[in-house]
Amino acid sequence: METLIKIQNELKVPKGNVNKFGNYKYRSAEDILEAVKPLLAKHKALLNLSDEIVAIGNKIFLKATARITDGDKAITSFGFAETSEHKGMSAEQTTGTASSYARKYALNGLFLIDETEQDDDSKEPTKEAKKEPVKVEPKPYLNENSEAFTKAKQFISAGGSLVDIEKKYQLSDSVKSILIP
Repeated sequence: METLIKIQNELKVPKGNVNKFGNYKYRSAEDILEAVKPLLAKHKALLNLSDEIVAIGNKIFLKATARITDGDKAITSFGFAETSEHKGMSAEQTTGTASSYARKYALNGLFLIDETEQDDDSKEPTKEAKKEPVKVEPKPYLNENSEAFTKAKQFISAGGSLVDIEKKYQLSDSVKSILIP
């Protein structure tokens, strides 16, 4: 559908909300709807959102459907969210939370909105992008014929813990069984 392609290319939805607990930016379903409404009017398209509860296996999900039509053709996208209990929330609040989450991802799919850490329009790299990668040296293996094995055995005999040895070396089950008398 040509109309949807135009809307996908024109739609910009910055991450205008901040989660203070997790210290990250995000966009909500409401943000997407606010940004897309003028484009829907401009391109004479209709967006419809609906929800239904579905069982998948032994879990209950809220399935959100985002459907866009230009009068001739329609395209549909789906989003899912598990409706699980949350401490301090009523059943209605839990369902509303699942609906918002599922609708956001149905809209993301329909309008090709990605959830990358950094928006394309942003000039400032995120905290994650600024961090240097941490180089982690692999732990050496401790084998029965090494000098380190003899020292490890002496350490454990003197009351040292296997946990301390595991922090320094990768241990196979056979080596653990020899180290622990």
